[in-house]
Amino acid sequence: MPQTDELSRTFAALADPTRRALLARLAAGSAPVGELAEPFEMTFAAVAKHLQVLQKAGLVHRGRDAQYRPATLDARPLRAAAGWISDYERFWAESFDALDSHLTTVQQSDRLLSKEEP
Repeated sequence: MPQTDELSRTFAALADPTRRALLARLAAGSAPVGELAEPFEMTFAAVAKHLQVLQKAGLVHRGRDAQYRPATLDARPLRAAAGWISDYERFWAESFDALDSHLTTVQQSDRLLSKEEP
């Protein structure tokens, strides 16, 4: 499957604040769905659906230890997302540099004008 499809799934999964919170929790270590559901005011099934979206994006893997199926974070898809975002870092850096240059010019002009006033 092309990388853009993987990237689209990653960003779609990250678009929901509940899923981002689940990933943040899983960054601290594996956990079963019941434990992951505790801080949320939603059903166990709703949390399981969020985990399915994260699984399809490759961000979460579920273990198979009898009844205990812990969810584990797999941050590898985040690397591609971070790489895509960092491609735009240059754009923002150049934009901020241009803004800084413009503001410096405006400040210098203001100083010159204030010196010329009687």
